[in-house]
Amino acid sequence: MTVELRAVNVGYDGDPVLRDVTLDVADGEVVSLLGPNGVGKTTLLQSLCGLQTPLSGTVSVGGVNVADLSREALSRRVSYVSQNDRPNHPANAFETVLMGRKPYLSWKPSESDRERVAEVLDQLDVVDLAMRDVRRLSEGQRQKVMLARALAQDPDVLVLDEPTSNLDIRRELEVLSLLAGEATDGITAVMAMHDLNLAARYSDRLVLLADGGVFDSGGPEILTPETIEAVYGVTARVVRDEGHVTVVPEGPADGRSTVDFPTR
Repeated sequence: MTVELRAVNVGYDGDPVLRDVTLDVADGEVVSLLGPNGVGKTTLLQSLCGLQTPLSGTVSVGGVNVADLSREALSRRVSYVSQNDRPNHPANAFETVLMGRKPYLSWKPSESDRERVAEVLDQLDVVDLAMRDVRRLSEGQRQKVMLARALAQDPDVLVLDEPTSNLDIRRELEVLSLLAGEATDGITAVMAMHDLNLAARYSDRLVLLADGGVFDSGGPEILTPETIEAVYGVTARVVRDEGHVTVVPEGPADGRSTVDFPTR
């Protein structure tokens, strides 16, 4: 399903954090929002799923303005995974993932709902966590359970805020490979990322945010030493090999670092 942002301003108390954001995300595309902390990635993501009302402009999913959709109708189209989703009430992982079926429930979960939950738990290799209290899980385990809940929702659009936060390297690759596979099956994904190398490898398009708006967008080719310095304030080498991009940070652009960065 497509996602369209038109001249969107987002922020708080009438003060924009990001201005005049216009972006089209195609059906089945994986798009990563990149930029330093505080630039507005999370705020923009929340506008896609109705958690943040734009100060101005429109956000549409499948050609329909998000503001015109009921909570249930929006939940059937879009699922959101926050990086700070920490359940406070006692529930095991199976029950937590089953909550993703809520937009489809008339009274109580059906057998097909339970089968869908079992399927996504298996997809994410967390079947062994099914009966464990989510409050007792590690940060990485809980992150995978929250992603499983979003997938159980069977959305057309996945909105993910740092989906690999708190995951080790192997789990990062597993999750991003899964997301790329879901996109191949027609699910659109928009996610905020910090790791430039993983974003470049697993995204169809990168959107660099800086100075209150979109600095640049495109494929991995937009990751150059010049753009990285302009957006992040660091010097970096960019290595391109057989279609892959590797960004090697070297130090703050102002030269004030006291850390010796590797210069491989």
